[in-house]
Amino acid sequence: MKLLTPEMGLLIWTLLAFLVVFFILAKFAWPAIIKGLRDRENTITSSLETAERVKAEMAQLKSENEALLAKAREERAEMLKEARETKDKIINEAKDQAKAEAAKIMSETQAAIEAQKMAAITDVKNQVGKLVVEVSEKVLRRELTNKDSQQEHIKSLVDEVKFN
Repeated sequence: MKLLTPEMGLLIWTLLAFLVVFFILAKFAWPAIIKGLRDRENTITSSLETAERVKAEMAQLKSENEALLAKAREERAEMLKEARETKDKIINEAKDQAKAEAAKIMSETQAAIEAQKMAAITDVKNQVGKLVVEVSEKVLRRELTNKDSQQEHIKSLVDEVKFN
């Protein structure tokens, strides 16, 4: 049991060693430890502040990006609308131009047909006229060979002229 109850000398020397170590630690180690802890606390605080600031900036950038995306979508929709309108306008102009060209071709064709028709009618009239003259000439030659029939024919022509 002697091991469990220390003697007074051992207690004094242990206490003296403890106090020496305590004063050495208090003089040299604790200020460095406390300074390190304060530096760490300041670093953590500044890191948290920086993180909060960055978080706020990121939120602001995100809202700006969303606004830019919305604006870009609106511009794209507007450009698509203008492109559709331009396409429709070009198609309508092409249709109108094609209709006008077709109408022009049709009128030119009708005019050409009418001119050919008139030329054919004139040609037929000329041919009929020639035939009539030839037939009349042949008939008149045969009938007008004698003098009495010539005078009779002239009187009938004069009478016709007076009535018309």
